[in-house]
Amino acid sequence: MEATIEVAGLRKRFGRVQALDGMTFTVRPGQVTGFVGPNGAGKTTTMRVVLGLDRPESGTALVGGRPYRSLEHPLTCLGSLLDAAALQPSRTARHHLLWLARSQALPARRVDEVVEQAGLATVIRRRAGGFSLGMRQRLGIAAALLGDPPALMLDEPFNGMDPEGIVWMRGFLRGLAAQGRAVLVSSHLMSELEDTADHLVVVGRGMVIADTSVADLIAAASGDRVLLRTSARAQVIALLKPAGVTVAAIAPDALSICGISTERLVALLTGNAIPFTEVSAQRVSLEQAYLDLTRDSVEFRAAS
Repeated sequence: MEATIEVAGLRKRFGRVQALDGMTFTVRPGQVTGFVGPNGAGKTTTMRVVLGLDRPESGTALVGGRPYRSLEHPLTCLGSLLDAAALQPSRTARHHLLWLARSQALPARRVDEVVEQAGLATVIRRRAGGFSLGMRQRLGIAAALLGDPPALMLDEPFNGMDPEGIVWMRGFLRGLAAQGRAVLVSSHLMSELEDTADHLVVVGRGMVIADTSVADLIAAASGDRVLLRTSARAQVIALLKPAGVTVAAIAPDALSICGISTERLVALLTGNAIPFTEVSAQRVSLEQAYLDLTRDSVEFRAAS
């Protein structure tokens, strides 16, 4: 089966709330696609529609060109983790995975393979109800891999992970994509996606705001920002503000400047005998690029 997840024109309303408003994007093989947006943006609803758990009013969601509900053995087509707590707590982790494997006509040896992949070998005979959130995430990952699917969809897989687990998860997700799988990862942790995802689908108010590579999003958000380090901040501000240049202090000896090239800035500083130790293009973080992009799409906002 082709490793793609295709979402096209999804619309879904819950009462007076328009949860999805034309949601459209494709998750392609060989890369990790980050699925990000504010709370209430429609991420979880979209994933539930892909899995056939919610029905859209219009639009389609296909896995390898077919609706998930039509798949005879869905775990061999799309592995998913939406809720790490969705398990029978009195079962051991091994029995949980064996039950899933049998439901899909998968061999028991497959359980041992995914247990090793998820790093659960030492705890596999413990009751799942006693697992920490991070261990439940690993168990959910193991379940998603049971059918060796060409596509995976994971909702907040970094939640509950300790630093070692986060490092493992980054490499694990990149490894899955390197095998040619399509990997969709929903997360609020921009710092983790910056080191993990190749592509981003940014959503807000039920629709796609941006569908682009991580590198291109950061480059666009960085724009013509220049970092200037100087002991004469007041002089620089006085020099640049009348010219319509945006200047913001970001440290006692540093300014973030927009609206002027590095070459022109250096010429002005030199011509006015203003000392400086650094002038360089300023690269914003993925988190800042995301916040700039979604500022008008935040539905739940605390008072300043």
